[in-house]
Amino acid sequence: MLAEIITIGDEILIGQVIDTNSAFIAKQLNGIGISVYQITSVQDEEQHILKALEEAGRNVDLVICTGGLGPTKDDITKHTFCTFFDDVLVENKDVLQHVEQLFSKYITTPISEVNRKQAMVPSKATVLHNANGTAPGMWFSQGDTVYVSLPGVPYEMMALMTDQVIPKITEAFERPYIIHKTLITYGLGESAIAERIEYWEERLPDFLKLAYLPSFGKVRLRLSAKGPSRQVLETAITEASAALYPLIEDVLFGIEDDETLEVLIGKLLTVKRMTLSTAESFTGGKIAELITSVPGASAYFKGSLVAYATQTKIELLEVPFSLIEKYSVVSEEVAKEMAQNARRLLKTDFSIATTGNAGPTKGDSDAEVGTVFIAISSPLGTISQRFVMGSNRERIVQKAVHKALELLQKEISKI
Repeated sequence: MLAEIITIGDEILIGQVIDTNSAFIAKQLNGIGISVYQITSVQDEEQHILKALEEAGRNVDLVICTGGLGPTKDDITKHTFCTFFDDVLVENKDVLQHVEQLFSKYITTPISEVNRKQAMVPSKATVLHNANGTAPGMWFSQGDTVYVSLPGVPYEMMALMTDQVIPKITEAFERPYIIHKTLITYGLGESAIAERIEYWEERLPDFLKLAYLPSFGKVRLRLSAKGPSRQVLETAITEASAALYPLIEDVLFGIEDDETLEVLIGKLLTVKRMTLSTAESFTGGKIAELITSVPGASAYFKGSLVAYATQTKIELLEVPFSLIEKYSVVSEEVAKEMAQNARRLLKTDFSIATTGNAGPTKGDSDAEVGTVFIAISSPLGTISQRFVMGSNRERIVQKAVHKALELLQKEISKI
């Protein structure tokens, strides 16, 4: 079964708003066995919307639109659906009552006729109650195709998808099963992994696909299976994974998307009842940001010292000026001192330190742009490694953040 997602709004096409709605809808549909054939973004313009609806109807079984349902003149989705279905707008008393209740409870300005017009919906639509806003969702059927129109406000759309659209889809359509399993690797590039597992990949059954999803410092390997029998798919993925593990066990750090490296580190520290701190220079607190993105991180993460300037390293982290003068602020020796002192000052079992030159100029060091030192201090001692991470500032920082977590995970595992 195929679906198309259509996002409506000039704000998406000019880059003012990032389209997160499509990603959420696609993931929800995939979870119930529906493959997304295409994602389309169109202007707030009737002919453009009509063309997208017509083309989608020829290609897929389900069309889901978001946006253009507000009360202002530039929101034309309802009128366009009337044109598409040869329909007229009628007042829905339940929607009107809901809009009036929202204004009486939560909005201080008086309700206007513009707001009341939110209760005008195409007569052929099945109204989907939007508990979080004034614009209702709408469900249409034409031939073998279902069209769904949802608000563009993300939290309103998400609630409607979860509570109403997905249940209605599961009742209306017979669907295959789609199952994914994602393995997360760190420390080895996409091409190197592909070469290592080539023999295994060539022998996968036809209904089982492997996708390489590289990002900073890691490669996610996603196994996907689609078919009528869930048991057959699960068995195939389990067997394929079991054969893959020995080939990548040295770089495998997690299973599924919730098993990111920061999550794994949190689990390790929790089990071992140990704590962590960071001392960051050019990474500017981004390691701490990732660590604290994990719920419950306060149980093991004590804090971060962001010592960006050389003088701050001296005053805050108590790095001796003589050490900096002798070895440079971007050096193995300074990275070690930062990690050891942060661990002492914040009274933690582990500490990560970063110092480097992310560019565009050399700053207080003679080190070339892209030179990075990462140190880990632990009960077993302090290690420091040098890396050269290219010339793009953003990539240098991101690669260093992930490499630091990779090194930390290995050090925690030794205890």
